[in-house]
Amino acid sequence: MVVREPGAEPRAAGMKDVAAAAGVSLGTVSNVLNRPDRVSPATRAKVEAAMAELRFVRNESARQLRAGRSRVLAYVMLDGSNPFFTDVAAGMEDAADAGDLSLFLCNSAHQPSREAAYLGRLEQQRVQGILITPVDPDAPVLHEIARRGTPVVVVDRTPGGTALCSVAVDDVYGGEIAVRHLLEQGHERIAFVGNHPSVGQVRDRRLGAMRALSAAGLGPDHLVDLTTSALTVADGRGAGERLAGLPAPVRPTAAFCANDLVALGLLQTCANLRMRVPDDLAIVGYDDIEFAAAAAVPLTSVRQPRRRLGRTAAELLLAETTENGHEHRQVVFTPELVVRASTLR
Repeated sequence: MVVREPGAEPRAAGMKDVAAAAGVSLGTVSNVLNRPDRVSPATRAKVEAAMAELRFVRNESARQLRAGRSRVLAYVMLDGSNPFFTDVAAGMEDAADAGDLSLFLCNSAHQPSREAAYLGRLEQQRVQGILITPVDPDAPVLHEIARRGTPVVVVDRTPGGTALCSVAVDDVYGGEIAVRHLLEQGHERIAFVGNHPSVGQVRDRRLGAMRALSAAGLGPDHLVDLTTSALTVADGRGAGERLAGLPAPVRPTAAFCANDLVALGLLQTCANLRMRVPDDLAIVGYDDIEFAAAAAVPLTSVRQPRRRLGRTAAELLLAETTENGHEHRQVVFTPELVVRASTLR
């Protein structure tokens, strides 16, 4: 309800209005909001009825200002269009809900300037802590924010040193098990699709692929790099057209893709060009997003514990805000290969 006072602009109902309507003190209204166990059931019901009648909404910003502490966490994700990051965010939300906190989502879209702008705004808003999948995990600004008092946890990246908490997946191992699986299926010439050298995880996945080839006694020429400008479905389709245009004697018989979006785009091109998967081209993705299993040819993929990744990161952040003598931790999860029809003949 909007309160109208003579000669004044209309305003939203406040705690004083609720106290007057319920016939109680301002302290009693405060107790109903913050310490309801201290108020008798009858008085609490009377205050809650007044709140409902006045359509009272508590001023959380004012409460946080008095307390000197926000009840908001923020996640600056790298790519809001990739379901991997929204799944990670869902895990963070689980932890935030358990702590009666809100989670704000920001999308840097791989842009350092946009990331920096979000970090500045979040610090000014005095959020309780920042979770971030950064463009550069070693960016000095992350350490500067932490030194100024806002805890920072790096997600899906492994920064150098131990000055920040981080949660990541062993992407070198993930690349290794992906290519080892393709080698076990009899493939010896493999495309690495989505080689994006500016993304650390992609570099690690390619390193793992090279390790698998080396362990099998095969040289680096057995891995054919198909670089893309981004890691999207459209980039996967374009890479598929380039791969199909290679001469048959040197064309790879299998592809390891930097993520599932690229793999799904590659799969679409195969369907358009009537290339059979896996007979003409076996495909392995990475992340095991929900769409991987639902693809026209169910996609073999390296599964990351996406929701657990996010939940663990948020729990580390909450621990840092509440624990005395907090010690930074670097948590690394082990991925697993989920084999489906896209690689099994």
